[in-house]
Amino acid sequence: MFSICLFLPKKTCQLINHWISELNVDVKLSKPRKTKFGDFKVINNKFYITINDNLNKYSFLITLTHELAHAFVYSKHQNNVKPHGREWKQTFKLMMINFLTPNHLPNDILNSLSKHLINPTYSSFSDVELAKVLRNYNYKKTLVLDELDERSIFKTLDNVNKLYLKGKKRRKYYECIEQKSCAKYLFHPLTEVTFVKKQ
Repeated sequence: MFSICLFLPKKTCQLINHWISELNVDVKLSKPRKTKFGDFKVINNKFYITINDNLNKYSFLITLTHELAHAFVYSKHQNNVKPHGREWKQTFKLMMINFLTPNHLPNDILNSLSKHLINPTYSSFSDVELAKVLRNYNYKKTLVLDELDERSIFKTLDNVNKLYLKGKKRRKYYECIEQKSCAKYLFHPLTEVTFVKKQ
């Protein structure tokens, strides 16, 4: 059994452990997943949470609290409410408010997270501004699409066989063209990429 405290900001550990104990939830680490940072499942009436093991301590805290909020909502409503509906949003907000102080989080995260909690989304990664701030605390720095100039040719880390041309930003996401098919794709600004050349 790993110590959850090793992955969290130090002063948040006690409350997180209290929630884990109250819910009797089994928390496990997972290898990094491209599509999610964490998940919550119920198997034979037992609660399970998995969290990617490559998250920085602030992303880990937000993701784990996000999944614990799912567990609290499920324990009260089972599957009778939407996964990220009003009940989950309210629960997640109330839980995260405990950590909205300079004793727990740096000021830049506090500012972005406070805005995020007005209407929390299904993932902190879907909130581009919050994701950018959290990325500053990553252990490993990688090149992301947002850092490339327009009309740069790039590959994504999860599909190195395709080349894309970076286009203009459409609201939150960049419109990019796959070079072989000329098909258009929308990419998150923080998609990890490899720069190939400038067109």
